[in-house]
Amino acid sequence: MWKLRRYLAGYKKELILGPAFKLTEAALELTVPLIMARIIDIGVANRDIDYIIKMGLVLVLLGAVGFGCATVCQYFASVASQGTGTVLRRSLFEKITALSTAELDRFGTSRLTSALTGDIYALQYAVAMLIRLVIRAPFIVLGAIVTSMIIDLRLSLIILTATPVLTLAVYLIMSRMVPFYRAIRGAFDRVAQITRENLTGTRAVRAFSKEEYERIRFRATSDRLAEITAGAARLTALLNPLTYVIINLGIAAVIWFGGFRVEGGYLTQGELIAFVNYMTQIMSAVIVTAGLVVTFTRASASAARINEIFDTITSVDENESAAVPDEDGTRPAIRFDRVTFGYGGIPALRDINLNVPRGSALGIVGGTGSGKSTLIRLVLRFYDADAGTVAINGINVRDMPLGMLRDKIGYVPQHAELLPGTIAENIRMGDQTVSDDDINEALHIAQADFVLQRADGIHTEIQQDGRDLSGGQRQRITIARALARNPEIFIFDDSFSALDTLTGQRLRQAIDERYPKTTKVIVSQRASSVKNADIIAVLEDGALAGCGTHAELIASCPVYNEIVNSGRRDP
Repeated sequence: MWKLRRYLAGYKKELILGPAFKLTEAALELTVPLIMARIIDIGVANRDIDYIIKMGLVLVLLGAVGFGCATVCQYFASVASQGTGTVLRRSLFEKITALSTAELDRFGTSRLTSALTGDIYALQYAVAMLIRLVIRAPFIVLGAIVTSMIIDLRLSLIILTATPVLTLAVYLIMSRMVPFYRAIRGAFDRVAQITRENLTGTRAVRAFSKEEYERIRFRATSDRLAEITAGAARLTALLNPLTYVIINLGIAAVIWFGGFRVEGGYLTQGELIAFVNYMTQIMSAVIVTAGLVVTFTRASASAARINEIFDTITSVDENESAAVPDEDGTRPAIRFDRVTFGYGGIPALRDINLNVPRGSALGIVGGTGSGKSTLIRLVLRFYDADAGTVAINGINVRDMPLGMLRDKIGYVPQHAELLPGTIAENIRMGDQTVSDDDINEALHIAQADFVLQRADGIHTEIQQDGRDLSGGQRQRITIARALARNPEIFIFDDSFSALDTLTGQRLRQAIDERYPKTTKVIVSQRASSVKNADIIAVLEDGALAGCGTHAELIASCPVYNEIVNSGRRDP
């Protein structure tokens, strides 16, 4: 947690004034038993109603002032905790968005979502408790002990004995609860992960009638969470009875031995009542301290998870300050020079050499898992090659700021990804300056005239992931999003798979006619989608099995012939 203290820098006033007001309230609370003692010893003993009323008003005044101090402290605690959480959440989100795809894959969506929500909430709560109770609880314990010693040193030995015993009992219970809370956090993450998987994959689950399987899987995970939580609850259940036994034994001892002190004239009845009150205050403060241990244990675990994200160095450097060399108009639009890459040590691409001239069309074809999508992800720098060089217009992609690199590329992913909002807002994701006319033209080229036929046209609202659209409609909108940018390079990652053959042919023809000088990269598993490309690269198990035109590959590449023949056999 100490590493995150920088996020408290803007709340120094709250960190000072909040505890100060809380200490004032605690000091007033410690004064109450002394006033009660005077009411009993003077007012009640002498039947002095006026004195009782006067001191009663003093108690009311102390209560009002204490309430005001507690309220001000609560305000400062809220400002500091919510402000710190907001700044931390914003900073963490910026860090997450700066991570490369490799790091995002390693952490996982559920873990990152949990960090932005549950973990930061735990830290917010810890900050609030830091201001409200961290100083107050020890102050109450020490104040009660010191005051009792001033009243009667001998009788205070009971409090001095009971307090360490009470503290030890609380410590023994809480030390065994810490592992439970850490396990609960992990189990909760697992429940969140399964929930997310089912909500996002609900169509697949229902299509394969896996509802019962998923219910069983969720029930098992949920039961595990309940089991761990119940274990912690059973241990927590010992806390209150044990502390009350110790405190009540202490109170009984105070009353027993205090009675002899009162009889001997060493102690008044009011002072004996004050001792009992101080014992109760100590018990409350120790129990609060136990709760703080739990709070800061949870916060410490959350801070460790957040720091792990902050300490992660992205494998893809932004390189925003790089001095980008001048482009050489004679260099290939895209060049792969002895490129090798793997996921977690498992090879995905091996020694790829490939040149794509400007304005040409490159088709990348191969079976599932051959490395097609991985190859183009290296162009976009979603990942960096383990060895070799990927260059755009003769410039190593590592030497370009990511913004500049991706502005040159219109990318259509394999799975259509749309955000909630209007169709126009989704198409403007790549360029906010795109006009309505440009959007309409891009939709027309993408064979997405169905949008223009709707009542609201491009201003039609769509749901998250475009769930109210068909797969083909979503795909055509994402294609229009890439076209509207009018980039130097188009990359279509198996983007025509959701389209029927006729629509796909019309779309490719329209793109060729409208963007004749734009470099195009088309990834597909079907030879029919790439056979008219200027260059066709055939991948097999991450290696380049052949490169050339359709006719050349038919004559020389067995892998390509197998792909062509399998396409002919498709119904």
